[in-house]
Amino acid sequence: MSTKISLDELIKTGAHFGHQTKRWNPKMGEYLYGVKDGVHIFNLEKTAKCLEEALEFLNKSAASGKNVLFLGTKKQAKDIIKKVAIESGSYYVNERFLGGTFTNFAQIKRSTEKLVDMKKKFAENFYQGYTKKEKLLLEREVARLERYFRGIVGIKETPQVMVVVDIKREYQAIKEAVNMGVTVVALVDSNTDPSLIDYPIPMNDDATKALEYVLELMGAAIKEGREEGIKKVEVEKKKEEAASKKKEAKSEPKKTSGKKTKLKK
Repeated sequence: MSTKISLDELIKTGAHFGHQTKRWNPKMGEYLYGVKDGVHIFNLEKTAKCLEEALEFLNKSAASGKNVLFLGTKKQAKDIIKKVAIESGSYYVNERFLGGTFTNFAQIKRSTEKLVDMKKKFAENFYQGYTKKEKLLLEREVARLERYFRGIVGIKETPQVMVVVDIKREYQAIKEAVNMGVTVVALVDSNTDPSLIDYPIPMNDDATKALEYVLELMGAAIKEGREEGIKKVEVEKKKEEAASKKKEAKSEPKKTSGKKTKLKK
């Protein structure tokens, strides 16, 4: 994996600032360096180590073909979540997380299919004969579906990995994911409990620049992993084809010259 972490960039983007000391969660103690002006400061060496482990996991998951879902509904995360997910070939939710995304995936999938179908019908003027009021209701339904499901259109199975920004805000989603055996990678601030997270990354989860830097590293690791996975499949396919041709060549009967051997008198 070629993705590199820069401590200077983490400092520059403000990733080291936690919350006020009175808001801290003692379970985050191992990741903290100290206190400055009443605010907890993260130990960025530990942050970098945790981030490196998370990037390695995301890279390998993508290479093996696993679906990754990015979740971040807070204002600072919405745009970058969408951008990184699209660029890395992942899925995303940047509006309200709908209960059942993991536990009732079949219904979620039907909703995405309904969105695709309705948009196609509008494009083909299927609703041309409908009244103005009926069309308005249909347009509102498309807008509703678009808002909640546009980031997961085309998904065929439950995501195996979820990346989360702000675990306090997205607690219900994390709980649902954990119950379904989904691996969770998350940015954890000083006021959170990281115990439910498989790959916690201790850092400021409110600073836009810090979110952009770390999430883009994740996107790059996933994208690289997907490309490696595709290359591996192509190599295996070529090997299988070569082995098949070799087997066919061996099984073919040997050709004779067709000349008759003369018997000596």
